[in-house]
Amino acid sequence: MATSKTTNTYNRQNWEDAEFPILCQTCLGDNPYIRMTKERYGKECKICMRPFTVFRWCPGARMRFKKTEVCQTCSRLKNVCQTCLLDLEYGLPIQVRDAALKIKDDLPRSDVNKEYYVQNIDNEIGKLDATTPAGAVGKSAAASDLLMKLARTSPYYKRNRPHICSFWVKGECKRGEECPYRHEKPTDPDDPLADQNIKDRYYGVNDPVADKLMRRAAAMPKLEPPEDKSITTLYIGNLGDVLTEKQLRDHFYQYGEIRSITMVPRQQCAFIQYTQRSAAEAAAERTFNKLILGGRRLTIKWGRSQGRQAISAAETIKEMLEPVPGLPGALPPPPENMGNNFFNLQATPGIMMIPPPPVAPQFMFTPPMAAAAPIFPPGTTPIHYPSQDPSRMGATQGIGKPWPEED
Repeated sequence: MATSKTTNTYNRQNWEDAEFPILCQTCLGDNPYIRMTKERYGKECKICMRPFTVFRWCPGARMRFKKTEVCQTCSRLKNVCQTCLLDLEYGLPIQVRDAALKIKDDLPRSDVNKEYYVQNIDNEIGKLDATTPAGAVGKSAAASDLLMKLARTSPYYKRNRPHICSFWVKGECKRGEECPYRHEKPTDPDDPLADQNIKDRYYGVNDPVADKLMRRAAAMPKLEPPEDKSITTLYIGNLGDVLTEKQLRDHFYQYGEIRSITMVPRQQCAFIQYTQRSAAEAAAERTFNKLILGGRRLTIKWGRSQGRQAISAAETIKEMLEPVPGLPGALPPPPENMGNNFFNLQATPGIMMIPPPPVAPQFMFTPPMAAAAPIFPPGTTPIHYPSQDPSRMGATQGIGKPWPEED
């Protein structure tokens, strides 16, 4: 049993005894058949220094064993995980959450005041539900745009990886692939992320992870409305197979009247068209990089106007029809003095002369009529090919003359 210099034996009734830890999905792992070890009063809480029940487990294959670091009273006071000390709702450091919600930390730092304060809070928490946060976090239920931008929507299991093998860094590890630790280059000691303190994270001060997230939020792009005022359509991406049209309509109707919602299941996206431009602008401003539905962060973009789509399509076709360099050009038209060819094409543009069919004797069969040549539109010259000239093919009888009579 762990003992502390500040924990008296007569105060043992305030030690914590729990049946299950308060953990986030990342620390719990992806294994549905997880096994835990439970040790009553195994260690002191690293915040309030009171002995508490310690849980230890392995979150998955090729992961390191994890254990609870703070007691449940301190965890519920800040609504954080007992292991990683990240917010249970958003998965963010306490410093980022408190700055977004404008929560002021009033937890005392001295040992005596801290023990007295935690005892009073423990009595208040005992009257609440086991899953309800206490303190200033429980009183602040309003969401923040900053939290919605930075909130993590899926577990980050990479955080459960084993530590780096110190023997491999020295070049002395002889286990090879059987080594349970990582064989990777360690983090640069000058990197701010390499110096993290559990107490600084809990109190929300000097947290390098929080500073990194705040800089990322400041550098996030903004969605500018298009210049064309006729565009009132928003593109909604990353819908997945769970979100339906009803869920989208129930959320987006609060910004204005919706004219139509077009679902594209194959592309996992949708197009929402508003009746007014102001409603579309309000929806884009309040949902860009902030909207999370069904556990998925949706992608919000402006749609394109129909006129610009037609122009872009015409430009695309024009680019496709550009001549390829190196190919031979079209053949020149036939000479003007050539009036007799295979298709009976005349040199006069726009006038098509079709000769009468030849007259045949009565005792001979009438030959089939030649197919009429296509009529070209006025002002155009028919294209001439060498194969249309009968003299080039060895013909000596003119085409279009009557058949000769027999003697």
